[in-house]
Amino acid sequence: MKTNVLFNKENLFVIFLFLFSLLFNQYYGNQGIFPPDSFAHFDTGFRILIGEYPFRDYWLVSGPLGDYLQALFFYLFGVNWQSYILQASFINAVLTITTFIVLRNFELNIYYSFIYSLLFSVLAYPSSGTPFVDHHSALFSLLGIYFLILALKKEKKLYWILLPILFGFAFFSKLVPSSYAIISAILILIYFSVLKKKFYWIKYSFFGSILFILLLLIVGKFQGISLSSFLEQYIFFPKTIGEQRVDEFNFTLRGIIGHYKFIYIAFIPLFYINIKKIFSIKNYFKEKDFFYFLCLFLFTFSLIFHQLLTKNQTFIFFLIPILTAFSHISLRVYKLNLTNPAYIVMVILCLFATSKYHIRFNEERKFHELNYVNFELSSNSNKIDKKLSGLNWITPYFKGNPDEEINLINDVTFYLKKDPRNKMVMTHYLFFSVILDQKIFSPSRWILQDGTTHPLKGSKYFNSYKNFFINIIKTNSIEVIYVIDPVAKSNVYDYISKNCYHEKQMTKILYQYELRTCNEINN
Repeated sequence: MKTNVLFNKENLFVIFLFLFSLLFNQYYGNQGIFPPDSFAHFDTGFRILIGEYPFRDYWLVSGPLGDYLQALFFYLFGVNWQSYILQASFINAVLTITTFIVLRNFELNIYYSFIYSLLFSVLAYPSSGTPFVDHHSALFSLLGIYFLILALKKEKKLYWILLPILFGFAFFSKLVPSSYAIISAILILIYFSVLKKKFYWIKYSFFGSILFILLLLIVGKFQGISLSSFLEQYIFFPKTIGEQRVDEFNFTLRGIIGHYKFIYIAFIPLFYINIKKIFSIKNYFKEKDFFYFLCLFLFTFSLIFHQLLTKNQTFIFFLIPILTAFSHISLRVYKLNLTNPAYIVMVILCLFATSKYHIRFNEERKFHELNYVNFELSSNSNKIDKKLSGLNWITPYFKGNPDEEINLINDVTFYLKKDPRNKMVMTHYLFFSVILDQKIFSPSRWILQDGTTHPLKGSKYFNSYKNFFINIIKTNSIEVIYVIDPVAKSNVYDYISKNCYHEKQMTKILYQYELRTCNEINN
């Protein structure tokens, strides 16, 4: 009897979806890389594993959650590339089966639920393949929206308790787009409470919030992370970046409509049915169906707004299967049979859109700027280190000859291994701490020159970062700094006086800054 229950159709679909979404992402996570984005949590996950922590030991503007999760995956499965991408694969799998469960809770036919969930898994995490802050933030936000919908539908305590925890995970993945989703959820809940005169959810969500805050306080206390460092790095400095992007914000009708057309197409039936109900059903604004619609509407357009504001590569096409599924559900008011042409057309359109973006973002790897790369030229990453096994090495920088890049990296590794001194290494190749198996004290997770990863000259937080930088040198008795192209050498020049170091070029891409005695770093 138990065997029959385990292997019923529903459970078999869940098992298949989990395995498919996990392995599908695992495959694409091995197809080329884009430094530093592809290594977003690789070095920092290892740093946490060996006792270094965000905000205290490295400057961080985008979520620590991925770092902590990666440390856990490294601890459980070993420090290697496959356990690195397994984090992204696991999140892809969890969100896929959650999508299936949510659709089944709305009594969508099991086969349709399976198809839409499967298509979701293709478009969710595989566009990156590797753990990335934007995907983490958006997908944990989606998980929060799912639980909000289920909480409104079922009114169970557990959903309300877990709701702030899931949104907390999203927030600590990256401030945006999670903040937009959280604001949307709060507005919906206020609207729900006022209209329905139901406030019971507050005590349960408050309890979940307290649990999450206590966890943060415990982690912060035991790891020596000060509240002031957290606020400055994660709230105040990123706020200046956001303000600048809002000031520079411009849009075109083509950019808003054309680029996201399949998202809008998927949304049209759901939108039409709900607008029709507003005008035909008295007090429809109080109906649960309207609240579900509101959740999906605000979440969808918060993600589109985020993409327009950041101007990063698009990664939100996973909305297409979700919105198509809920459009499908909304059409049940017409009591159509399961094989009605309207449903068939929706599935076909969803399949077409999924195939289109699968080719562009999964096969061509557009999200990581690899869409003009010939993957047949990729090289075995074992040539760098066995811990990178399974990764087909090719980047946009050396797309015609990846072995040339590998040789340059190996030259760098040779010099770094030969130097026994306490060293700081600044690079886009965020794996040297792993292959050297030692601390390399990079002052920031990423070191870009666009002002988004750490304060540059002209920022009101420049002196804070400079002091943070120098304190790392002092605290860890750093004797030499290494900078690897394409990291700008100004990341030394701008923060340490020239009388404090001797500069020497070691290889084509490696620069050494041997620190001297000077008041700036020795007092």
